Amino acid sequence: MRLNLSGIVRVQSRIEEIERRVRPKKDEPRQEEKERFVDVLTKEEAKRPSLPAPAPAPKLDEVEEREKPRAKKPSADWEEKLPELAARYGLDEALVRAVVRMESGGRIDAVSHKGAMGLMQLMPGTAKMLGVDDPFDPAQNLEGGIKYLSRLSDKYEGDLSKALAAYNAGPGRVDACGGIPPIAETQNYVHGVLAIYARNSKGEN
Repeated sequence: MRLNLSGIVRVQSRIEEIERRVRPKKDEPRQEEKERFVDVLTKEEAKRPSLPAPAPAPKLDEVEEREKPRAKKPSADWEEKLPELAARYGLDEALVRAVVRMESGGRIDAVSHKGAMGLMQLMPGTAKMLGVDDPFDPAQNLEGGIKYLSRLSDKYEGDLSKALAAYNAGPGRVDACGGIPPIAETQNYVHGVLAIYARNSKGEN
């Protein structure tokens, strides 16, 4: 009696085919493992808390246009307090006025779409950190914003561009970039404040 080996050969061939598919070739890179590793890293990075994106800063001409129809608020006595507060925290009065103008246009009730409030547009967390109980109280808001800007100026050793960028985008982004972050809103903000500051310093409106 002769054995029919054709069936056994087919089974053996099938087993070898499956093994070739399952077993990776030795000379090929472990590309799939690398891709999985990158995916894990990406997911872990995404879990880390990130700084919120800065609120879009208005362009200089938008600030000027916004101020034209603006009626002066009853509590505009903040302007009388500004020189003393600026001096207390070692900032130039003209710089503080430039920041106020760029941030809120001098409106004590200003609220951004990101939730920043008052004259110097303090975020709730920042206001709390600075001891500001009522961000819509012009005196509290002004002192809080000046104090914060002063701390940033000290941190960046008087580099106004970095201090202003940090005021707008957060010091974390400035530290990560080593300068003004490549964010259009922040770059526009720094340029606008410095332009107003230069004009204020020359006595121009």
